[in-house]
Amino acid sequence: MRIARSRPGDAAALTRIAHEAKRHWGYPESWIARWKDVLTLTPEYIRANPTYCAIEAGAIVGFCALRLRGAEAFVDHLWVAPASMGRGVGRSLFRHCEQTAMEAGALILKVESDPNAEGFYRAMGASSVGRNPAPMDGRERFLPLLEKRLARIDPRPTGPQ
Repeated sequence: MRIARSRPGDAAALTRIAHEAKRHWGYPESWIARWKDVLTLTPEYIRANPTYCAIEAGAIVGFCALRLRGAEAFVDHLWVAPASMGRGVGRSLFRHCEQTAMEAGALILKVESDPNAEGFYRAMGASSVGRNPAPMDGRERFLPLLEKRLARIDPRPTGPQ
């Protein structure tokens, strides 16, 4: 598997993966329809935000996207095609988010997670810092908020000069 910068022409494939991954958790189709805008990536979004694909055998099997805001970076998307879940694709994408955020100068990586993905982010070293209400059809529901402090990169060379 390799990770590569997404191209605007990848928008439809990334959108399909986001929808498939969200459906994997068994949400009602009415909810998926209401989340359509959130789960849809556009060429403009990909041009404006660091977005990366995980590629295996020439096919996109997952992707991630960040919003960079100075010392903070936000994981805006991290989705893995259901057939590729449990094989390290998500871990690789999250690590890529960390590296990209650090290189951009971020000190903290933030995530508003789907409740089903909270365990994944905790396993990646993120800590819970709260939750946002996200009721659906009268059901009480919350989205976990997580953060991970990023190691500072020392720009000075190491070793003998």
